[in-house]
Amino acid sequence: MSSDGTLVTRPKDVQYIYSLNLMPEWYKQAVNLRQALTFLTVAELGTVSKAALRLRVAQPALSRQIIGLEQELGLRLFDRVGRRLLLTGEGEQLMAGCRVLLNSASSLKEQAQLLSQGDTGVLKVAGSPQHIESVLSQFLHRYAERYPRVEVKLTEGTGSEILTLLERGEVHLGQNLLHAVRLDERHFGSLPLGSVELLAVCHPAMPLGPSRTVEVADLAGLPLLLLDGGFGFRRAFDAASRMAGLKPTILFESRNPHTLLALAEAGHGVAIVPSQLQCRRYKVRIVGLTHRRRVLQEPLTISWDKRRSLPRFATDYCTMLTAYMRETFPITRPTEPVLRGRKRSRRLRASGT
Repeated sequence: MSSDGTLVTRPKDVQYIYSLNLMPEWYKQAVNLRQALTFLTVAELGTVSKAALRLRVAQPALSRQIIGLEQELGLRLFDRVGRRLLLTGEGEQLMAGCRVLLNSASSLKEQAQLLSQGDTGVLKVAGSPQHIESVLSQFLHRYAERYPRVEVKLTEGTGSEILTLLERGEVHLGQNLLHAVRLDERHFGSLPLGSVELLAVCHPAMPLGPSRTVEVADLAGLPLLLLDGGFGFRRAFDAASRMAGLKPTILFESRNPHTLLALAEAGHGVAIVPSQLQCRRYKVRIVGLTHRRRVLQEPLTISWDKRRSLPRFATDYCTMLTAYMRETFPITRPTEPVLRGRKRSRRLRASGT
């Protein structure tokens, strides 16, 4: 900042790129990128020593940076509690602005890379564990044939976690259930990928009736194995339960859907899982969930922040993924009813085949 109050930029190292009108009212000065990164790292890790290790900076130098930033702003950003640094109220407000600052710089770098290198870059994608396992594990081979010079970095998360990553600009694309999270349509765009059906998975001896489907209301009294509340699929099941007047008997909740399948295979309860989950290695019965005889399913989408320019390889990723999922969905289908299987076996024996 010059003596007359104007903003100064350095040609080789753009120190200040942030608009003052985006910052809180109390924040009257620009923050450079190094200060923003240092502040966020200390805030995340809680100690100067850990932050210094991550940033590869000497502890005394990092401490001076934090003290200098506080003096420059005229604010106390941290409370010193023992060896821990805890954010003050002003420090918490500053975090959002610093993230925008770093994301703006990152977006600028990505645009420059796109213009100079064409089909080369890094694509950051977030998805649920079951989506990564059952869809992306094979789809990424197809995508790599089209874009061999694009590095795809995957992040696993629940619906709410994926939305947070999109809002912070930490990923380009996020897979989610359409109704599981509330996307601001002014800022986020979405492309439909198909629908995910709600399935009940259990030991063959579990009393779910002979059909390929079961009403959600008929799960009353059965021990249920559910994904935890952070998953969009869990919230979809909770909504279906409310519609059906079901008060679930929850035996166990997990972030790992295969934990639920293992417990179901062992006869501990009924696992509620999405149809995009691979279940073939488990000796279980799979039944579709219905409400008033209508199959329960949720639209699946891929979303992005419209305020960030997406490279061509990101938009093509969405188009290619949509086509791939049309070919492969659903990953898991309900098993044939037991009675029908017995009748078919008798017919085969009678025909001598």
